[in-house]
Amino acid sequence: MNTKLRESNGEPCTWRHVSTVRGQILENLPSKDGKALSAEPTHIIFPSAIRYVDLGSADLLAAKADGTENVLRVKAALRDFSRESNLAVITEDGSYYTFNVKYADEPVKLSVEMTDFLHDGEATNRPNNSLDIYRRELGSESPRIVYLVNRSIYQNDKRHIKHIGSKRFGIQYLLKGIYSHGGLLYLHTQIKNSTNVAFDIDFVRMKIVDKKLTKRTAIQETVIYPLRAYNNLTVVNGKTTTRTIFTLPKFTIPDDKMLVVELNEQSGGR
Repeated sequence: MNTKLRESNGEPCTWRHVSTVRGQILENLPSKDGKALSAEPTHIIFPSAIRYVDLGSADLLAAKADGTENVLRVKAALRDFSRESNLAVITEDGSYYTFNVKYADEPVKLSVEMTDFLHDGEATNRPNNSLDIYRRELGSESPRIVYLVNRSIYQNDKRHIKHIGSKRFGIQYLLKGIYSHGGLLYLHTQIKNSTNVAFDIDFVRMKIVDKKLTKRTAIQETVIYPLRAYNNLTVVNGKTTTRTIFTLPKFTIPDDKMLVVELNEQSGGR
C-alpha cells in the first residue's frame, strides 16, 4: 500500500472475517458466511478512505483500486498458498479492521461492502469494546467524533452568519456558520449555482492575508489546509445548491489580517 498511518492510539474494536483468494493475480475479500471468495479479482469496499494496510505475509498483495480511496484490491501472490494469512486495515474515520485470509479454488464472493457488517455510527449502537484510533492531525479528537460533529452541522443546516459571501456570474458562495469543538474549527459553506451550466470545482483555497497592502509591500499569506471535508463535491450542477463542512486546525486572525476563501472553477473563468 502507498498510504501509511504515522501514529495511532488505543485498541479499537476488531471486525474479523475469513476471506480467501485464488490465483497469482486473484484478489481477496471477506464473506458474510466465512466461506471462500471468487477466483476473479475481488474488492473490499470500506465506508471511509483507507489510510493504512498491513499484510500478514508475502502471500498477499494489496492496493487501493485505481481512482478510489475506499476500495481495497487484494490478490494472492502465488497459487494455492498453504498458510492462513491475515490483513489489517485502518480507515480515515478511525476504524480498525482485521481479516483472516486463506486460499480457495472456488470462493463465494467477488466483493464485499463492509457496511453490511458494521454499526450505523451512532454511539448507542457501537460494540461495547469499541475504542477509537486517533490521527495525529486531529489532535485529541477522534475521527469518529469529528465525523459526528460534521454530520450534525450538515443535518441541522442552520445559517448563523448572514453577511459573508460572494456572488459572480450566477455562482453564490456563502459562509453559513463557524463552529468550534475539541480544538478544531468547522466552517459551514454553501454553493448555489443559478445558471444552467454545471460548475466544476477545481479547488478551494483558504488563506490568511494582510487587509491592506502598499505597492512596495511584499504579499504575506498563510495557507490553511482543511483536515476534513464533509460532503465535498467536485461538481455543482445547474440550478442546484450544495453544502460542505470543512474541518480546520484552530487558528486566530490578527486585526490587520483577514481570512480569504477562494473557489476556483476548473477550465473556466467563474
